[in-house]
Order: sequence, then C-alpha cells, then structure tokens
Amino acid sequence: MADDLVVVHDGLTVHRFDGLQPDQPHHFRIGADQAPLTVRTLARPAGQLRCRFATVNDVHFGETECGRIDDHPEGPIQRPLPGEAPYPETMNRAAVDEIDAITPSAVVVKGDLSQDGQPDEWAAFEDCYRTRFGDRLFVVRGNHDAYQGQSSYAGDQWIEMPGVAVALLDTTIPRATTGTLSAEQLDWLDGRAADSTTPVLVMGHHQQWIAGGVDSHRGADYFGMHPDASDALAAVVARRPSIVAYTAGHTHRHRVRHMPCGVPTIEVGCVKDFPGTWAEYRVYDSGIIQVVHRISTPAALAWSERCRHLYADFGVDYETYALGTLEDRCCKIPLR
Repeated sequence: MADDLVVVHDGLTVHRFDGLQPDQPHHFRIGADQAPLTVRTLARPAGQLRCRFATVNDVHFGETECGRIDDHPEGPIQRPLPGEAPYPETMNRAAVDEIDAITPSAVVVKGDLSQDGQPDEWAAFEDCYRTRFGDRLFVVRGNHDAYQGQSSYAGDQWIEMPGVAVALLDTTIPRATTGTLSAEQLDWLDGRAADSTTPVLVMGHHQQWIAGGVDSHRGADYFGMHPDASDALAAVVARRPSIVAYTAGHTHRHRVRHMPCGVPTIEVGCVKDFPGTWAEYRVYDSGIIQVVHRISTPAALAWSERCRHLYADFGVDYETYALGTLEDRCCKIPLR
C-alpha cells in the first residue's frame, strides 16, 4: 500500500490498483465469493516529490537450501525443483526489474549479498545489481559476507539524493553473526547528521536492540546490534533531529519499533524467501513514505509461496513473523 497504490495478493494472483487518491478509503471486491476489502491509502506528505529510491537486504546469492538451520534435518527445507533456476537468481532478478521500473535515484543494499562471501557469489550479485544500476548502487556487507573475515563491501557511506541523505553504516563484526557500531562510526554519524541540511535515513544490516517485548534480554549474544551500540545509536538520533529513522535487515522480517526519542527503528524482510520483498522510499518536502513491495513475477511468487511455512518443525510461525503487519511494511516516516 502506498499513497496512490494498493496491491492485493491472493495466492499467485495479483490485483494492482493504481492512481488512487491518498489518505482515502478504497473498496475492492477481489472475487465474487469474497467479502469486499476496504483499505485506506497512506497520507501523502505535503510538498514536492523530491526523489524515489529503493533498498534490498538478505539477497543471499549462493544459497541452495532455504529454511535449513545449521545441520538440523528439520524444516521444512525448500530447494529448487529439477529444471528451476537457483532461487536467489529468480527472486533478485525479479526484484531488480521491479525496482528499475520506478527509476530510483539510488539502490541501497543492506548486507548479506552472499551465502558465504565467496567470489562467485559476489560476482553473481554484481552481475544482477551493478549491471543494472551502475553508480546508483550502494552496498554494505552483512554477517554472511564476512564469516571468514572478508573485508569486501566494508565501511560507512554517505549518500546524497534530492531531499534526503542516507548514512549507510557497516554494522558487521567479521566472523560473527551479531553486529555493532564503533565509537568512531558513531562520531562520524553524529558529525554528518549535525551538518546535514536534509533529513537523514540511517541504514545498516543489523537491527537495533530496543528494550521491551522480545528484546527485553540485554546481552552480548543479542542476535542484532549489540545493546550498548544500539543505545549509543539512539543517543545520537535523540540529539540530531535531522535523523528520521534507522532501517535494517538481518531478521528476515517486517517490524517497526521506536527508540526512546520516538524515532522509528525499522526492519525490512528478505528478498530470497517469503514474502520476498524490496522497499521503496518516496521522499517529499515534508516527509518520507516507506512502501514495501512483494516481488510479483509468477516465478518469484511461486517460490515465495512455497516458503510460507519455513521453520515450522521448530515451532515457528514464519508466515506471521516474516510478514508483520501492513503498518510494519507501509508507513509514513515523519520529519522532526
């Protein structure tokens, strides 16, 4: 859902409604045997549309088994059927086609380009994304890209676009699943945000620790960004009103929480399996809209549908976990 768009997925059937009025209820009847569906489009921020850009994360070129946890035989574990292309190719090439259609000012890749940081996996990523987007592509590594201590795609980046800046942070700890930010990185972000005359979206691979809910345990083994680094990031955000959100990947889920200062900290689901998504950001003079799109080519939908129930043998409701709520996926990011 966007300010002018509603897309409804009914199994492998896609219903797309364009050209809608923002911040209005819209009524749809998808099938004769289904109840009418009412959806309110997002409010459109005031002012000019300055730019549109896209992000992806957890694309995992080189992965061949989806849903496997270490050496456990439980699953269900999904694999391509005989004659099917590798699913990272299927999902990412479809995502690239959809992203290209919005003519993005930039495409930001928030880590886990590969399964194990191997040269052929990175080459496949580059062939898919760099060939299409060239110097509009900005990439940072994730934990899967550095399990053997690799340093490719390391380092922080400042990306300027009309009406917005993206601070892309390298949160990866080589050889570890968890992430962090150093004092030097936080000082760099603090200085850049202090000088910025446009809103700043901070992005990285690892999600931020926020007290409460499932994140109430505070420890160095937290699956995402170390709690101390998370608190330090929140402190920078609190004193720099140019920063309007932090967005991450890593968890393969859609979720919006808030830092103590009220700024959203957002997770965007993966490209490679259910529901198979990429995120669009529409930047207006007075706010930013996040629109998460489900990759909708027939082959991509067929694969992601097969991945709805990953990890069920471990008692995980992956469908609910990964999808999140509509508000977790499509939302307005206000300026401060």
